[in-house]
Parts: sequence; C-alpha cells; structure tokens
Amino acid sequence: MSQQELVVDSGPSNGAVREGGRRRSPLGLVVTGVVGGSLVALYAVAAPFVAPALRKVCLPFVPATTAQVENVLRVLRTRSGTLVDIGSGDGRIVIAAAKCGFQASGLELNPWLVWYSRYKAWREGVHRSTSFHISDLWKASFAQYSNVVIFGVPQMMDQLELKLANELPSSAKVVACRFPFPTWVPESTEGEGIDTVWVYDAKTFQSELHTGKTRNTSFEDEPDPHT
Repeated sequence: MSQQELVVDSGPSNGAVREGGRRRSPLGLVVTGVVGGSLVALYAVAAPFVAPALRKVCLPFVPATTAQVENVLRVLRTRSGTLVDIGSGDGRIVIAAAKCGFQASGLELNPWLVWYSRYKAWREGVHRSTSFHISDLWKASFAQYSNVVIFGVPQMMDQLELKLANELPSSAKVVACRFPFPTWVPESTEGEGIDTVWVYDAKTFQSELHTGKTRNTSFEDEPDPHT
C-alpha cells in the first residue's frame, strides 16, 4: 500500500482516520460542518436586518410601545378608510388599525418581519383587512392612502415631507411617532415623551407647499431693479 493511500490506524485511535500522515477525527468533521452551517444560517437570518442599515436613510426596527399604539388609534378614532404604516415592523400598528375597521397596509424592508406580520394577522383574524409588503418607502406611492402612520428618524423627515405632500390626497391625515416633521405644523398631539404622536392635515401642509412654490416663483420672476 502506498503512502498516499488512506490507512486506518490499528491502534487505539477512537475511529480517527489518517490521511497522508495526518489524523482526521470524525468529531472534528462534524464540528466543522455544524459551525459552517450555523454561519450560513446566521447570515440568512441577519442579512435582512443588516442590509437596510446600509442604506443612506433607514428605519431601525424598534417595536411600538402599547401607549404609542393606543395614541395612534386615539387620534384616528374618527377616521376610516385606508391606512398605511411606513416601516411596519412586526405589524402591531397595522393589526390594531384593522381591528378598528381600517383597511390597513404595512410597508417594510425586512422580509422576515413581513412574513411574521402576515402570520400574526392570520392568527389575530384580520388577514382579510391587512396586507404587508416588502417595499422601499421611497419607491412606493401613497396616493391611495387616506391615513399614514410613520415611525421615522430625523434624517428622513424633511425628504418624506415633500414626498407625502406631493402624493397624498388632500383629505389625508399623517400621524408621526417619536419624531415630528421639521416644518409642518401639527393640528394636534397626543401623549408625552417617547409616546407622543403628532397629527398633520394634508390640506394644510399641501397649502403651505404650494404657497412656498408660489413665493419662490414670484421671487424668481420679479425683475431686477438694477438691470
């Protein structure tokens, strides 16, 4: 038998195999396989959470508190129709809104959270009045929604102001949680501290947007007295 062939050690090797003079333990192979499989599984689970954080502006998943959910529902108690939660996370706002009669949707980048939200909605018996979408809010259209809920971050609120003002119907209401919009004037607030929510009327902030555009146009069109 040549030295290149596998030989089984006749001594007390506990099942170890020697190849080219090196001993290879079956236990070592099992451990290597388990570690490798665990790393692959960890990547598969973590990637949807990490990938959004690599974007320029992202919505971190921070579950809404019970008080925040109650405050959102309280300020929308006289409203109805369609509702969208931007960055819906585990779906608790969407599910709670559906139970109050809204046709509620959630936009979320993390597919694991979207799948969990769909399962949770089914368990709660509101799957027919809810929908969850793996979606980037900057690529979505909000023209069909009459109520918008957003748990945003300060870095995105000024950009979102312009997008919502251009896309929402004039009858819409926007509820901001944790952070208010930078230039819009809220018509009301509810709660305090981190549980505060701010309510904005589309007709008001759209009017302000159009007024601002008019002023800018007026300044640009005004003749220069020095020419």
